[in-house]
Amino acid sequence: MITPAQRAIVSSTVPLLEQGGEALTTHFYKLLLAEHPELRLFFNEAHQASGEQPRALANGVLMYAKNIDRLEAMGPLAAQIVHKHVALQVMPAHYPIVGGCLLRAIREVLGAELATDEVIDAWAAAYGQLADILIGAEKQLYDAQAAAPGGWRGTRDFSVVRKVPESAEITSFHFAPTDGSAPMDFTPGQYIGLQLEVDGKRIRRHYSLSAAPNGKTYRISVKREPGGVASNHLHDQVRVGDTLHLLPPSGDFVLAASERPLVLISGGVGITPTLAMLEQALATGRQVVFIHCARNGEVHAFREQVEAAAARHPQLRRFYCYDEAAADAAPAPHAVGRLDSERLQAWLPAHTRDVDAYFLGPKPFMREVRRGLRAWGLPDAQSRFEFFGPASALE
Repeated sequence: MITPAQRAIVSSTVPLLEQGGEALTTHFYKLLLAEHPELRLFFNEAHQASGEQPRALANGVLMYAKNIDRLEAMGPLAAQIVHKHVALQVMPAHYPIVGGCLLRAIREVLGAELATDEVIDAWAAAYGQLADILIGAEKQLYDAQAAAPGGWRGTRDFSVVRKVPESAEITSFHFAPTDGSAPMDFTPGQYIGLQLEVDGKRIRRHYSLSAAPNGKTYRISVKREPGGVASNHLHDQVRVGDTLHLLPPSGDFVLAASERPLVLISGGVGITPTLAMLEQALATGRQVVFIHCARNGEVHAFREQVEAAAARHPQLRRFYCYDEAAADAAPAPHAVGRLDSERLQAWLPAHTRDVDAYFLGPKPFMREVRRGLRAWGLPDAQSRFEFFGPASALE
């Protein structure tokens, strides 16, 4: 149990975290992965190398320290962390390991003068409080997944029943349970975890479900990333008929119940969860504006699917923006260049600003989208986004 005095100590470390939080978390990851290599399967090496994982953890630690007295102020970050942990099957036994390495990193990076015994004790109590909150929330999700029709715990064997190229970079994989039973349902916008064996190493990755539930199969659509261990393995090595180990659907980036017009905005492979959301929204007759940005037509996936949906549903308006377009490209995009605020606002509904907006893509893209939505007058409460990698702050 954390005491008021310990809360005050944790809050007092906020300036230190703001100045050196990333150095602290980088050192933490070095300790953790060197001493506990069995935990490497939970971490994406590319995110480690780019610094994205340490930055995300530093942001989470900072948010926690700032809001130690009112954890509800952390907003959606806590829920995002819980769902990502569940999708990777983080277990209660992992928390003491992580906590021990984090406390050592605090002492070693800050030094004995700043990281006194009182500071370490306060952070130990604070970490214990946070771990209890996360473990409790994750248990609820694990139990719900296991109890759901077609649900399961841990990994479950699925067969690859289709493998479909969608663009020059993106390929879809369709999975069905090997036992012939139905998989558990999911909410459009959620993702699944895959456990893969690559070069003798076991790794886990999240991929958005790119088609609405059908009671038979799951579909993910994977972009080949330069140097991407998992994506290149899936593209080059996985074949129809192969068996893969899947973790249950998770994620809180889902459509809230609403009758407002819906705006879906995506960049690159960020289109994947918006496709399932689009199917769900159109089935209810909801007005939808669908905006997708890609580098060019060759890497624009699912254009035919969206066009077919527009032909069936007159309430769907769609716009495509390419960074570049050849003069003889067909079909042409609606615009060439980056999706700036002016272009975005021209495509948003003209008759109302009371809409719900969901967007996903590279972080610079999402920052520009958020600026454009705010300038247009949309409240942040009606604007939601998700990250490809570690849960972090957009700004």
